[in-house]
Amino acid sequence: MLNQSNSQNQAQIVYFSHGGGPLPILGDASHKAMVNFMLQLPSRLRKPDAILVISAHWEESTATLLSADTPAMFYDYYGFPDEAYEITYPAPGSPELANRIISLLLKNNISARLDPQRGFDHGLFIPLKLMYPQADIPSLQLSLLRGLDPTAHIALGKALRELMVENILVIGSGFSFHNMSAFSWQGMNTPDPANDAFQNWLIEGCTGPISQSEREQLLIEWQKAPSARYCHPREEHLLPLHVCLGMADKPASTIFDDYILGKRGVAFLW
Repeated sequence: MLNQSNSQNQAQIVYFSHGGGPLPILGDASHKAMVNFMLQLPSRLRKPDAILVISAHWEESTATLLSADTPAMFYDYYGFPDEAYEITYPAPGSPELANRIISLLLKNNISARLDPQRGFDHGLFIPLKLMYPQADIPSLQLSLLRGLDPTAHIALGKALRELMVENILVIGSGFSFHNMSAFSWQGMNTPDPANDAFQNWLIEGCTGPISQSEREQLLIEWQKAPSARYCHPREEHLLPLHVCLGMADKPASTIFDDYILGKRGVAFLW
């Protein structure tokens, strides 16, 4: 059982932009701000007893958790140099935590299952290799839900609230801007008012002085935000934020606001 109950051991929740495939690890210049942020982020956090990642790169019809003792690597990208497929992150899994999360989800009427076969995808191993290179913290992943219903993902977060009394780091690993055709793969940080409008809307909604129910409704109706579909033609990289916000039940603080692949991205901490 993980450490519980005192305020020093309350869960920490982060949503951040994890960059383009393996590029942050391969030294891509357009990821410099993101890499520096990831390297410094652990100094802002207590070292957790376990890490739960909600990755934009895993969708299942039922909420699914990795349950292997030693998860394999899942290189869910293509077209990169050989070294991109030699990256390792040998962190242990946490079958015990996975089973407890399954119980929490089922108790909240959310269908859930374990997957002992799937490995860590780059939504986990790229940021954690930067943040915790020793790979000594038990880590696991929770899938998104097919259909990408924002209400269902907020409910997924709410079902995890009992974990708030444990020393767990919950990471929503996505990207607050994810229009592949609009990225600058040369890393040119050109002004983009449409992207700015959406990032500003996200910051205001996640950190502003409004009630939790208003915050949740904004995120449920995220498609009404300025430039929403320009920034997210498909919303799988946004929905880890919904899980984080549903679990946190309070306003966030903005901890990153800079350029990745030539586009502005943000990160939040609860």
